[in-house]
Amino acid sequence: MSIRDWHEHDRPREKLITFGAHTLTDAQLLAIFLRVGVAGKNAVELAQDLLDHFGDLHSLLSANQTEFCHAKGLGLAKYAQLNAVLEMARRHFASGLKKGEVFNAPELSAQYFASHIGHSQREQFACILLDQQHQMIHFEVLFQGTVNQASVHPRELVKLALTHNAAAAIISHNHPSGLPNPSDSDHHITRLIKDSLMLIEVRLLDHIILGDHGRWHSMAQHQQI
Repeated sequence: MSIRDWHEHDRPREKLITFGAHTLTDAQLLAIFLRVGVAGKNAVELAQDLLDHFGDLHSLLSANQTEFCHAKGLGLAKYAQLNAVLEMARRHFASGLKKGEVFNAPELSAQYFASHIGHSQREQFACILLDQQHQMIHFEVLFQGTVNQASVHPRELVKLALTHNAAAAIISHNHPSGLPNPSDSDHHITRLIKDSLMLIEVRLLDHIILGDHGRWHSMAQHQQI
């Protein structure tokens, strides 16, 4: 059945306008993005097929270009549109957390890092630099690739902290397809960075590890800093 034949309150677009986006299912939200279905399937049915194919909405949004474009009903145009939407969402979130925001909870740090590196298919290492009041003064992605002693150079973070006259720092890296549990290497590089920053009187407040499906781990919250 065509969506146009549904009751007005069941149509995704009308339901969103009347009741709010939070009332829609993942398939209904995705259907609004898709706009149209394919032969034999309306947009909601196609959306549900895509969610079943990828496993969930997070996996679909995190799919690389090849995986995304090979799925039925998708293609380069939709891939470009989706990434534009994701980037707008990241910038929208970041605009509310610019200079002056106080980072006083691991949930806020995790949300901020997730909006910047959480969807990356590669491991990335990033930092937030803070002033004495724990207000953000700078954010930067420093490294890409496997996060270990060989790839993450504490001296680069030290130089950045000195450049911005930071009083504290929060670091993060992502595990693109796994649990956010810290490895032995994660513990080691955290200690190394903490000791290096202490030499210039900059406190390392936390190391946030991002996993898949929105999961994250705060080393400070677990007394691992």
